[in-house]
Amino acid sequence: MKSEGFETVRVQTRSGVTIKVHARYYRRACHRRNGKRHKGMYTGLILLGIHDRCTAGLAAMVSSWAALLSSFEEVRQVLCDHGFTLGTKVIRKLAYRYAERARVVQQAGQIPLSETDTLQGRRVVISTDGGRTRLREKKRGPKTTKGRSRYDGAWREPKLLIIYVVDAQGKQDKSFPPFIDGGFNGPDDLFKLLKGYLQVLDIQKSDKVLFVADGAHWIWNRVPGLIKALGINPESVYELLDFYHAVEHLGRVAGLRKSWSARERKSWIAKQRKLLLKGESASVVQAVQMLCRGRNSKAIKAERNYFVRNKYRLDFQTVKALNLPIGSGAIESSIRRVVNLRLKGPCTFWYKENAEKILMLRSYYKAGRWNCLKKMANSLISLLAV
Repeated sequence: MKSEGFETVRVQTRSGVTIKVHARYYRRACHRRNGKRHKGMYTGLILLGIHDRCTAGLAAMVSSWAALLSSFEEVRQVLCDHGFTLGTKVIRKLAYRYAERARVVQQAGQIPLSETDTLQGRRVVISTDGGRTRLREKKRGPKTTKGRSRYDGAWREPKLLIIYVVDAQGKQDKSFPPFIDGGFNGPDDLFKLLKGYLQVLDIQKSDKVLFVADGAHWIWNRVPGLIKALGINPESVYELLDFYHAVEHLGRVAGLRKSWSARERKSWIAKQRKLLLKGESASVVQAVQMLCRGRNSKAIKAERNYFVRNKYRLDFQTVKALNLPIGSGAIESSIRRVVNLRLKGPCTFWYKENAEKILMLRSYYKAGRWNCLKKMANSLISLLAV
């Protein structure tokens, strides 16, 4: 970097006051070719945590509102009510870059933890699931009459994870705020993200670890490899299918029997449900196989394979006796609060990279770990990465 001399910069603070600062401007030598002025940086301001001509406090406030409210326009209106005149584009840029800096630190494994953020001797629950969001993807073909590029609003599945702790009674431990995070890059990247969090938290020192989720292949095919890579004692790990998803699939099996009345279906489902809670999962799987015997439709095969494939993840009696949750309601709620209420909506299309940034901001905000994200966004690692 080479100095271009001092320049006067207007910096806006969280109190609403704009101050003038004389800072030295740096630019790479290769960026001065052809006499053009290319982008550089005010390194002195960056080391003070001042990005985009806003102080760290203002950037944190704008980013938190961008995570909390349903649109950037709402953020602009709230800021106007508080005496700030920031445009929508500036707000968007502040929030996106704030998330970028925090992600750099998270990927480096330098997550700031408090004294209570330890899993040693604790009972840990891990769950993953996917939501739905429409992404703006470029479409081949000529531009519109207004000169705009065409795009497809394809539905894509953001995948989310949650790590939380339960006490001896099976209730969520309030002294340990959960970790929620996710992305759009597929199951491999999600499990890589999950592995990073669990390594920082020293998951191998925990008392018991429960993996609970629905019957998705992309989840259970990767759990054994994750357990082995983290060095967790297999005797302390439990894999469990979400009980309520299992009951839902029992209803689908009963619904395939067209000759049954509604009362017969309800009676059969109630019986199998009780057997699952009593720990007689083998009898349930056998009953499903008997019901589907001699029938080869695609729907019947799918339901039969669902229970056969997950027969070792139906030990609800053992998990319930340990006062561990038998349902994945935590991740289902997270999908609704993090994804559906912010990223999913009518006529709402996101660029993938921008959706991932808002997903991170909202995940930490809803998990009650906003202070952790602020430390990551303002850490020295993120400043050097800029």
